[in-house]
Amino acid sequence: MAILSVKQTGGLIGTTDIPGDKSISHRSIMLGALAEGETRITHFLPSDDCLNTIKCFRQLGIEIDYSPSEIVVYGRGLTGLQEPTNILDVGNSGTTIRLLSGILAGQPFTTFITGDDSIRQRPMERVTRPLQQMGAQIIGRQAGNLAPLAIYGGNLKGISFISPVASAQVKSAILLAGLFADGWTEIQEPAQSRDHTEIMMRGFGVTVEKEGLCVRLQGGQSLKACDIQVPGDISSAAFLLVAGCILPNTKLVLHDIGLNPTRSGIIDVLQAMGAKLTIENQQASGGELLGDIVVESSQLQGITIAGDIIPRLIDEIPVIALAAACANGTTEIRDAAELKVKESNRIATVAKELSKLGVDITELDDGLKIKGGRKLQGCEVESHGDHRIALTLAIAGLKAAGETIIQQAECIDVSFPNFVRVIKQLGGEAQFHD
Repeated sequence: MAILSVKQTGGLIGTTDIPGDKSISHRSIMLGALAEGETRITHFLPSDDCLNTIKCFRQLGIEIDYSPSEIVVYGRGLTGLQEPTNILDVGNSGTTIRLLSGILAGQPFTTFITGDDSIRQRPMERVTRPLQQMGAQIIGRQAGNLAPLAIYGGNLKGISFISPVASAQVKSAILLAGLFADGWTEIQEPAQSRDHTEIMMRGFGVTVEKEGLCVRLQGGQSLKACDIQVPGDISSAAFLLVAGCILPNTKLVLHDIGLNPTRSGIIDVLQAMGAKLTIENQQASGGELLGDIVVESSQLQGITIAGDIIPRLIDEIPVIALAAACANGTTEIRDAAELKVKESNRIATVAKELSKLGVDITELDDGLKIKGGRKLQGCEVESHGDHRIALTLAIAGLKAAGETIIQQAECIDVSFPNFVRVIKQLGGEAQFHD
């Protein structure tokens, strides 16, 4: 297991690219595999999660050429997947297991799918239940709620599903299954979740209708291969955005970051807290908005974060809690109980680990309460195998006096493989140790 040591810095200066968006990278492989023809993908995120998606689709009979500059997916159409000869292993990727379950629900063969210890504890019923309603046979631990799962699909019927949670993974799994279903498939959410799947489906030629919080499509539509430029991942950029705000003598420019409105809640929150943050050179690529983000040292103020904005920043809440710790006043985060079923219970782990650094933070049933203004002191902390916790603690280490030691830091590769190199290029001090 790797240890990451981070030392306090007097500031970061520079311009950098951010790794490709993880959500879009996953979906580009999945939809490319279901399309007819060659899909070419640039700025793909070569993280452990996304590479596991490639591995799973190769096992399903899809030829994929991989190089650092471009990935080519040789799609076989909706009926082109083949029964795998072994169990599919998604590693630590919740996106892979949930979205792929939707695709497998439409296949006339049996697939076994599992993941690491963390994945085998994450709830799958929110996906398996609607897929079973569509006609798929799914068996798993706790009546299909926990992996490993056995999925036998085919002969699906479209459904109208009212989701109890605003979850892009749930919505995407149902829409992907809907491609193979007879009739219309629609899903209604309590709030808007990220819409990368709908945007990319349209890029592949699928007609997807949207009315309010309801999204629907008709089964049997064919997908045509297309080229995809993956924007920089705003969830990864969030760590440098917060660093830009809380560190002294800092100014950062982050190139070509995805600005999809369903994902940009972190920008709204930081600006509401008083961040010196601007967006330049906005453009559209494949239906996705992207642009350069400029951020510099700021005096942040505590705010309340709750309601409909939560699905737009759910993955960024750990580092938002760090921003709150460095702000004046109190910040309260509510309506975020979804954090309990991520790679770790992020409510509990954020509170536990930031408190070690001196943060005044209280765990709530559905969020966190942070009193800002305390000085941070470097110490030994634990990632709990969660990449977003590890990255949050690394940014905290740049702010904290002395040195911060992060255990189990290898999980950073799940979403930000070149993180240490980027920090060094910008003037910070961070180093992996065995």
